[in-house]
Amino acid sequence: MKNKLLVLILFAALPLFAQTRTEEIISTKLNATRDITITFPQYYEEDKGKVYPLLLVLDGEYLVEPFKGIMQYANYWDDLPEAIIVGINMNEDKQREEDTRISETTGLPEGSSNQFYEFISSELLPYLQKKYRISPFKVIAGHDATAGFLNFFLYKQDPLFTGFICFSPTLAPDMETQVPTMLEQAKRPVFFYMATSDGDVEKMQKRIMTFDTNLKAVKNPNLRYFFEKFGDVSHYSLVPYGAPGALYSMFSSYKPISSIEYRDKIVTLKSGYVDYLKEKYQIIEKDLGVKMTVRINDIKAVEAAIMKNTMYDELRDLADLAKKNYPKMIIGEYYDGLYYEMTGNLKKAKKVYLNSYTYKSVGDYTKDFMITRAEGLNVD
Repeated sequence: MKNKLLVLILFAALPLFAQTRTEEIISTKLNATRDITITFPQYYEEDKGKVYPLLLVLDGEYLVEPFKGIMQYANYWDDLPEAIIVGINMNEDKQREEDTRISETTGLPEGSSNQFYEFISSELLPYLQKKYRISPFKVIAGHDATAGFLNFFLYKQDPLFTGFICFSPTLAPDMETQVPTMLEQAKRPVFFYMATSDGDVEKMQKRIMTFDTNLKAVKNPNLRYFFEKFGDVSHYSLVPYGAPGALYSMFSSYKPISSIEYRDKIVTLKSGYVDYLKEKYQIIEKDLGVKMTVRINDIKAVEAAIMKNTMYDELRDLADLAKKNYPKMIIGEYYDGLYYEMTGNLKKAKKVYLNSYTYKSVGDYTKDFMITRAEGLNVD
C-alpha cells in the first residue's frame, strides 16, 4: 500500500497545472531578495472568477514536487481541489539555518529568523493575496527545522494559516506544550497534520510523540488533528509517504461522497437526505472558502438513498437543489418528473419529461434520456 502511495508523486503526465514561474520578491524585512516558485492550476488564466486555496511550502527546492504530484493525481479524480502552490527557496548559503534560528532562552525566532517570520506574514502573504486569486484557506508546510518554525504562526490568537503540515518537526523549547495551549483557544477551524517514523531522527522522536499526545488531548472541536507514524522509513523518505495523508487531511471536507459515506451516513438516515447534501457543501465552503457547484455524482448518491428508503417527497427538494446548481439544464426537470412518477402522477411525469427538450443536457441527463424515460411510462 505504501509503495502505491509513492507512485503518486510520479504522476506528472497529467496537465493539471498551467505553469510554474519563479519570482524574485524584494523584502524590506530581510533587506534582501528571495526567490519563490508559483505553480498555478491548469485553467487559472481562463477562469477569472475562481479563487484557489494556497499551499505555501517552505524548503521549496525539494518539498514542492511531492505535493505537486499528489495534487495532480488526486485532482484528476476530484478528490482534492485545485490550489496555488508557492515554494520558498531556502537552501542557498546556509539560508535555511538563518531563517529557522531559535533562541534557546526565549524559545522564539531571533535575528534573521524573526525577520523571515515577518517577511512571510507582512510581505509575502499580502503580496500573493493582492496579485493572485487566493481563497481564505491557506496551508503552510515544512520539514524538520521548517516544520518546527511554521508552528510559530500558531502562537498568534488569530493564525494567518488554516492548515499546518509538519513532517518530523524540530521543536523549539516548550513548543510541544505551547501550541496545544493556543489551539485550545482557537475560534475557527485549524487543520494540523504531523508525521514521524520509526526510522526518524531518534533525539527528535520523544518530543514529537509528546507533542502528539498533547495535541490529541485538545478538546476544542475547531482543531482537526491528523497524525501518522510510519514504520521502516527514514527522516527524509517520510515526506513522500506522508504527503498524500497530509493533503487529504487538509482538504478532508472536499472529497465527493464515497461508497462508505453513502453506506454509513446517508442511506441510514430516516429523512433529510437533501439537507445532508446541502450541509456537506456548506462545510466545504466554510472550510475552504470556496463555493462549489454540487457534484452530479453526489446528487445521484442522494437520489439512490431517497429511492431506497421510498422518501419520494424529497425528490422535490432534490429538484430544487439541481436547478439552483445547474440552471436551465435537464437534471432539475428530471427530478421533478421522477417525483411525479414515483408518487403515481404518470401523466404529469410524462409531460415534464417531454417538455425538458428546451433545456440543456448535462452528464447523463440528456434529451434522449428524458424521451426514453417518458416512453417507458404506461400512459395513454
